[in-house]
Amino acid sequence: MEAPPEGYRRNVGICLINPSNKIFAASRLDVPGTWQMPQGGVDEGENPRNAAIRELREETGVTSAEVLAEVSYWLTYDFPLEVREKINRQWGSDWKGQAQKWFLLRFTGKEEEINLLGDGTEKPEFGEWSWVTPQLVVELAVDFKKPVYEEVLKAFSPYLQSDSSRQEL
Repeated sequence: MEAPPEGYRRNVGICLINPSNKIFAASRLDVPGTWQMPQGGVDEGENPRNAAIRELREETGVTSAEVLAEVSYWLTYDFPLEVREKINRQWGSDWKGQAQKWFLLRFTGKEEEINLLGDGTEKPEFGEWSWVTPQLVVELAVDFKKPVYEEVLKAFSPYLQSDSSRQEL
């Protein structure tokens, strides 16, 4: 696996799908009206796949999921200036954006398992969640993440093909 580009924070993204191939999306508490798929930083020395499983558990409480696929390369997005300033103050860093390794996981549990308080190890990030179509997950995303979401869905499209994945929310 090649290294992420210089100046970008190592991150993982999780495209969690249910048996109907709908995608888990959740609304951010800190940016009202913005929805996203789970994501989070990769700790020093941590394998991205393990980071994806950890982040999914921390943010959603989900432990019943199997990894189906991963994007073999890093996808990047740049933070808009105001976001970059806020985040870098918060993190005490100077990242241009994030380099993400994306994983596709199938949810194998019962919906009662989903808990937006997560596993209690981190501050909650999400206010509400839903299973959505691939098209809607892109529409709901903040503008600077949309190109990455489109690329991720293209990479995972063989797994997302079914009649139920084309139905509206």
